[in-house]
Amino acid sequence: MENVQSIKQRFELIGNDIKLNRAIEKAIQVAPTDISVLVTGESGVGKESIPKIIHSLSHRKHAKYIAVNCGAIPEGTIDSELFGHEKGAFTGATQTRSGYFEVADGGTIFLDEVGELPLTTQVRLLRVLENGEFLKVGSSNVQKTDVRIVAATNINMFEAIKKEKFREDLYYRLSTVEISIPPLRDRQGDIHLLFRKFASDFGQKYKMPTIRLEDDAVQLLLKYRWPGNIRQLRNIAEQISVLEENRSISSTTLNSYLPNAGDSNLPAVIGQTKKENDFSNEREILYKVLFDMKGDLNDLKKLTLELLKHDNSEKVQEENETLIRKIYGNKEEEIPAEESSMTEVLHLPEPVVETTVPAVQSQEDRYHFAEEIEEEETLSLQEKEIELIKKSLERNRGKRKAAAAELGISERTLYRKIKQYDL
Repeated sequence: MENVQSIKQRFELIGNDIKLNRAIEKAIQVAPTDISVLVTGESGVGKESIPKIIHSLSHRKHAKYIAVNCGAIPEGTIDSELFGHEKGAFTGATQTRSGYFEVADGGTIFLDEVGELPLTTQVRLLRVLENGEFLKVGSSNVQKTDVRIVAATNINMFEAIKKEKFREDLYYRLSTVEISIPPLRDRQGDIHLLFRKFASDFGQKYKMPTIRLEDDAVQLLLKYRWPGNIRQLRNIAEQISVLEENRSISSTTLNSYLPNAGDSNLPAVIGQTKKENDFSNEREILYKVLFDMKGDLNDLKKLTLELLKHDNSEKVQEENETLIRKIYGNKEEEIPAEESSMTEVLHLPEPVVETTVPAVQSQEDRYHFAEEIEEEETLSLQEKEIELIKKSLERNRGKRKAAAAELGISERTLYRKIKQYDL
């Protein structure tokens, strides 16, 4: 039996983390058997290496190894891809087709993102795991297959089972042995090692000098959370290798390639002040002002419509004295005397919206008047929205994803707003 170190060299696995070594050990131990294996871990940690190790060390190593990305196959065709179909089984099925389970008979199938399988497909897969039987789409003839299944997922399977998105019985059949791959942030000692390996590879690939991190950049590299794990680290190394003329990389340069590098990975401390919180408070205040302004405008429209419906403006003033005070203030000198006309009320100093109501108005003029008020309200809200979007984009250096998160909207909505307002 091969040891962990030889397997690392053979499959070009970099790192000395104890959790990674344990995962490789389990793969080596389970390889000679035919039991099903479930590989778990976050996206980008390198789960695809484990099935290759298992297949290469098993008695099936001379048979086929097929890797299937379950999340990339449309729901309507995945049964056909996995189990095959008969001619005429559905529109476009012009000939009989063999599925992966038939082609890989005697070998190994790696089902990546198995948590994305539709429930109907999960039932078919459970039958294969239990007795090796399956049916082609559109066929009634039961076929047998001898396939080793290794599956992988980056989702919480127990949550998926709880939400009835994944069958519990299938989970326990797949996870006879479960191998967990640690995220990169838990492999502190391997991060710089991996970066140097990637930098060396890309230097050779693009025929350029290999980039080197300065001490402060190494510290930043180790502190960063790496949500995309090894895949993200490799991507960053490639970007810097291609774009930077200076091959000695400082923390400032590295920081410009790390999204949300300034975010803290530690729990928030009560009472701690942040610029992000300040902006959130400012945004809440602006929203409150806008909603209050909208309420005042609605009250003003109500008052105006009352005026349009009555000929006696003095009577309207008496009936709406509370409303007038709310709109124009509570000072006695600002509220007109009872003998004042409603026209005078609407000309008090600094009202919320200046309007002049003519003595006689046609029905068409009244509608036009109401539309003008509504338009002014809409424009005011729109200007505030544009201002907030511009401010957030400036704060996040044009990064739409971060700006959308700060504004509390989706990135798709923010993109639509940017396009709508030509920002």
